[in-house]
Amino acid sequence: MSRASSHALKRPPVPVPSEPAGAAAPDFPELAVAIDRERRRGRGAQSNASGRYEAEARVAFDDGWQSLDDLPPFKTTVSLDTARKVITRNDSPDIGFDRSINPYRGCEHGCIYCFARPTHAYLGLSPGLDFESKLYAKPDAPQLLEKELAAPDYEPRMIAIGTNTDPYQPIERERKIMRGILEVLERTGHPVGIVTKSALIVRDADILARMAKRNLAKVAISVTTLDPKLARSMEPRASTPPKRLEALRRLSAAGIPTTVMVAPIIPALNDAEMERILDAAAHAGVKEASYVLLRLPLEVRDLFREWLMANYPDRYRHVFTLIRDMRGGKDYDSQWGTRMKGTGPMAWMIGRRFEIACEKHGLNKRRSKLTTDHFVRPKRAGEQLSLF
Repeated sequence: MSRASSHALKRPPVPVPSEPAGAAAPDFPELAVAIDRERRRGRGAQSNASGRYEAEARVAFDDGWQSLDDLPPFKTTVSLDTARKVITRNDSPDIGFDRSINPYRGCEHGCIYCFARPTHAYLGLSPGLDFESKLYAKPDAPQLLEKELAAPDYEPRMIAIGTNTDPYQPIERERKIMRGILEVLERTGHPVGIVTKSALIVRDADILARMAKRNLAKVAISVTTLDPKLARSMEPRASTPPKRLEALRRLSAAGIPTTVMVAPIIPALNDAEMERILDAAAHAGVKEASYVLLRLPLEVRDLFREWLMANYPDRYRHVFTLIRDMRGGKDYDSQWGTRMKGTGPMAWMIGRRFEIACEKHGLNKRRSKLTTDHFVRPKRAGEQLSLF
């Protein structure tokens, strides 16, 4: 009788080098064991290493009785997140918002490059396959939002949604948490900026169009590649590139300010597509554009390395050489102001190409600005209505 087997390993006290001198090494390279393809079909990550805060790392192994053959495939599960507050604050100096909402934790899109993957380690889960299969939903988010907006000391400023995990990932189709949040924001006249790579956002075009008429809403959709094969392996459960472009077209036609995000740009993998993506977006009616260089913080570096070796082994060394050229010789540099665009000649060239393409297609001539003039503080439970 076969059985599933695992082995607990204590984490090594120091990183073990696995790259040439001068290159950053994986923290725990020997603990990342690739999961069989059939078990992770339709997923982005190749492995499911334990989170960095765990005292031990559990690694499945074959005990000689083909025990790994009996392990089930990774299925999406959704647990409830009973948060007390839904608005998250930040003071990062290089982003254009100071508050955001994340209706979900984890993301089924499975984008291998997602910089939010390390957040699953805070839950004692893996930033690998756990991040895209063990999800958490906040069903009370609309009610919590209304409560926070009703606070006497609340000062309205644009709320960003989709800056960590995608609010329109597949489970939103049934949960409709994002639509509930938009209903609260529309009712209170509160501005919102949304980032997504899902065509599901078109479902809420009615609310967004009404808000856009009052300068209360804008939408950015990330288009990473136009190559269906690359998109399928790199962001397996996100909307296909044609559907994202169609979503941009429909939102623009509805009068909603739209932005195309060429993000992330990965040198020697999708950087050559920048001009074609901007051209396609401009023809879809988009008026604004932006880009972000690939970011590889914490576990994302090793997950991306595994994926690259599995799918594009011939480009592995070239991609990482170029990345390090734009990150001061490292795999990642989290320095404020340069983490999004990188430094050095290659980064400069990407920036100039972007500017020239935007000029050619008339993008970024004017920036849409949202207003807080329509904000009406919701009444708190038990609060007496005003006579005047």
